[in-house]
Amino acid sequence: MKESFWQRLQKEAMEVVTSEPLLASYVHACILNHRNFDSALSFILSNKMADDVMPALSIREFFDDAFKEDPSIVEAALADLKAVYDRDPAVETYLTILANFKGYLALQVHRLAHHLWRKNRKHLALFLQSRNSEVFAVDIHPAAKIGKGVMFDHATGIVVGETAVIEDNVSILQSVTLGGTGNESGDRHPKVREGVLIGAGAKILGNIEIGRGSKVGAGSVVLNNVPEHVTVVGVPAKVRSTCVGNPGETMDQTDFAGAD
Repeated sequence: MKESFWQRLQKEAMEVVTSEPLLASYVHACILNHRNFDSALSFILSNKMADDVMPALSIREFFDDAFKEDPSIVEAALADLKAVYDRDPAVETYLTILANFKGYLALQVHRLAHHLWRKNRKHLALFLQSRNSEVFAVDIHPAAKIGKGVMFDHATGIVVGETAVIEDNVSILQSVTLGGTGNESGDRHPKVREGVLIGAGAKILGNIEIGRGSKVGAGSVVLNNVPEHVTVVGVPAKVRSTCVGNPGETMDQTDFAGAD
């Protein structure tokens, strides 16, 4: 899968070079000058994260080392890329996501920060969290655990707390907070189970569980556990209806309307 995907990405890059010569140098630097997906991804992310103090070359070494030590980081990056491609009707190519979609890019930066956090390189992980927030307006604590096949759609203003968990095949829209309820310590952030869809602006607070295959309506405030396969809407959120399948994959928001 990885090899065939990389061939497709290179083909998309060549098509851009042909159709939009002004982007030729950029596309060569990001895609065509690299031997594989891992190399292209580390190049793109390190250049996004670099600043006047921390050069891109140094950051790229962190990414390359992490990819070698833990290949599951790259596997998750590929699954996230496919998730965005499958779920976002505005997307026509994988290259667009990899080069431009800040929700996707912010999530991959977090994967490196989380890797460093687990290795007790916490100061470096927190540096990456800070840069991630500055560059992409997405603030994810390095300790937060995030599965694969995850989409942060639009992404601006997403906040994910230290003890939060986001499982596989979840979709989260802009301005969502997975936060605490105050200054409590310990396990204090939400656990979002597989296949969940969280609408724009929703606030989910405390050590609560959003059950598998459920939906949280846009602008809702969730303070209590949400069962599996239901839609919750409102302030405070209440169960509105049942739902089937994995809303995080279908992106069906049609029953979010009419919040209390």
